[in-house]
Amino acid sequence: MDDTNVYTAEEKPKRGRGQPKKQLSDAQIAQVEALASVLTKGQIADYMGMSENTLREREREDERIAEAYKRGKSKAIASVASNLLTQARAGNLTAIIFYLKTQANWQETSHVDHTTNGESITGIERVIIDEAEDQDAEMG
Repeated sequence: MDDTNVYTAEEKPKRGRGQPKKQLSDAQIAQVEALASVLTKGQIADYMGMSENTLREREREDERIAEAYKRGKSKAIASVASNLLTQARAGNLTAIIFYLKTQANWQETSHVDHTTNGESITGIERVIIDEAEDQDAEMG
């Protein structure tokens, strides 16, 4: 066997396949923050001309990208929440209910009383109507 092409993982030469590693500039990182309020990571990656996997890899490599995304999302949530509270304080019943359900653990419950004149239903009778009889009743 010829050992001329046998390498350990550390010695194996790089083959130069694929596109060069795309790095995000400071301006692009600022764009990530601005876009995070309205776009998903996949959509931001499309906007930046890379795959979502590549964007996530860059986030792992450069914490500034991940922080910019989180900051952008947080700012958007804060803005919407502020508007929601403004609406609730102004008396918007829908905003009040939504806020209480999401922030104060409110729940809507309904209780159906299955009684007749105060007495419980003890049985249910199922009546099968012959299709021909049903049609006769409709016509006549």
